[in-house]
Amino acid sequence: MSRAKTSLAALAVALAGVTACASTPDPEAKAAAELQAAVEAAMKPATPEEIEAANNSDPLTKANFWSKEYAKDAENLDNALTFADALRGIGSTERAVEVLSEVLVIHPNEPRILMPLGRALAANGNQLGAARAFEQVAVANPDRAEAWAALGTAMDQLENHQGAQVAYEKALAIEPGRASTLANYGLSLALTGDLAGAEAKLRQAVTAEPGDVRVRENLALVLGLQGRFDEMQKTSAGFAPDKIVEQNVELLKDMIQSDSGAEPAAGSTASQTVTPLPAKEAPPAEATGLRLRRTGG
Repeated sequence: MSRAKTSLAALAVALAGVTACASTPDPEAKAAAELQAAVEAAMKPATPEEIEAANNSDPLTKANFWSKEYAKDAENLDNALTFADALRGIGSTERAVEVLSEVLVIHPNEPRILMPLGRALAANGNQLGAARAFEQVAVANPDRAEAWAALGTAMDQLENHQGAQVAYEKALAIEPGRASTLANYGLSLALTGDLAGAEAKLRQAVTAEPGDVRVRENLALVLGLQGRFDEMQKTSAGFAPDKIVEQNVELLKDMIQSDSGAEPAAGSTASQTVTPLPAKEAPPAEATGLRLRRTGG
């Protein structure tokens, strides 16, 4: 073989070696690429089908799912709100407050955050914080009945019943037939001794939501506090066990007699001598079923 042919053969072998080396993957580069691909896949938002499946699952599964979605993009308002709602669904109100407080820094004064934040704070026992959150929404959006109603409930919990009643009035000026607001307004009036006013509001609430047992319980109790036990019994009939209704009537009779020191005189009304009991002083529900009960905001 000539020297030229030998050189060409050697060159061909060398080039083949280079090509083979170039086509052999680098293990470290391959691992890095796979890791990058895995991270990108993990950070992709869930598909509509995955979201629907999670929202239709049990509360714990739903909370875990939205925890991951929130971790992918903590600045996403919709993710944060849904995650916080899921947390409240499993009773984790403290964590819900944390999530909503974090996202509020990114979206300050956002009513979509402040309303659920107020509810989470209230559920966590921070009524003052809840009132402040609801007040911010109400001031920024004065035509929002929901905000005024929630503010009223928080103020009642703070025992500022006069302020609560002003807030309820504002809510009802916007939505006059709002049953939950009427019911809570009635409860607020009962707690300040205005039994006639409480009865009027609770009757309006019953008309708006005739099947709401909590509203009927409150109305029955207010009637009983006025010494109108037959009406109390009729109001509760069909909505509470007969035995519980009878126990409530007898219990209230004893309370009224104890408070006044004697049987009411003929023609007098119990409301002249009785101050309605705050919810915290009412007998345990398991024992009698008698209690003042708030409705949803």
